[in-house]
Amino acid sequence: MRIAAVQSAPVFLDRSATVDLVVDRIGQAAVGGAELIAFPEVFIPGYPVWIALTNAAAWEDPDQQAAFSWYLDQAVEVDGPAFAPVIDAVRESGAFTYVGIVERSASRGSVYCSLVAIDPVAGVIGVHRKLKPTYGERLVWADGDGAGLVAHDHHGVRLTGLNCWENWMPLARTAMYSTGSEIHVAAWPGSVGLTEDITRFIAKEGRLFVISVGALYCSEDLPPGFPLKDQLPDGVRYHNGGTCIAGPDGKWIVEPVRNEETIVWADLDIGEVHRQRQNFDPTGHYSRPDVLRLEVDRTRLA
Repeated sequence: MRIAAVQSAPVFLDRSATVDLVVDRIGQAAVGGAELIAFPEVFIPGYPVWIALTNAAAWEDPDQQAAFSWYLDQAVEVDGPAFAPVIDAVRESGAFTYVGIVERSASRGSVYCSLVAIDPVAGVIGVHRKLKPTYGERLVWADGDGAGLVAHDHHGVRLTGLNCWENWMPLARTAMYSTGSEIHVAAWPGSVGLTEDITRFIAKEGRLFVISVGALYCSEDLPPGFPLKDQLPDGVRYHNGGTCIAGPDGKWIVEPVRNEETIVWADLDIGEVHRQRQNFDPTGHYSRPDVLRLEVDRTRLA
């Protein structure tokens, strides 16, 4: 299976322009023969970089309130017209696509960190909401649920995806292994330090391919008029990418890519997954379900 992992900067906090960028990159990946395309965590409209660099917990600060309001305004409704061009582009490409979005909740006052799975024929077939936003992310994202802890099939290959530090959660990984996953997409905001260890670990533990895909963010990306712009440092790169791909033996296929707008390509031999599971299948012949069992509630919650 030919993989295209898109390492890019979004048009930060601009949903419409970033959707246009995603559509363009899907087209480029399709021209290159991609069968699976992956985008970073919350790529549309971007990662809330200010939470780690300002006093995001200052709940009466009008600039923090205005920044959150901006984020809500630029969030995505998966079945809305703003996201429809992405679904159309996937349909035209013929490639299964994972796209990270900031998803607006039904209350319209909260957002989820969501990873949308789009089939080129069936359209949106899954939306995984991050189970537990990490540390300061809890100031902007609501908790998700287990409805997205499922696998999807494309061209006979079983695909799964998780967001960022969910990939460090042993039980979340196990839930994905138990689906028979053969390629796992790990979507990140984008830094080599986040992706380089866990990518190879998951690949070796799960005996599967892992595509970690990250974005690029720098201070110059902040839009004019952003309420916290003056509180954020100038001339700084917040995230440097880190897109990488590891094989089911835990070895690098593509080592982490830094500071480069690019599409990271790989041609994966799915047969290698089956060969590596000859001696270890963590939720198959090397498991002990009579002793150790995992229960997963896949109910969609709101």
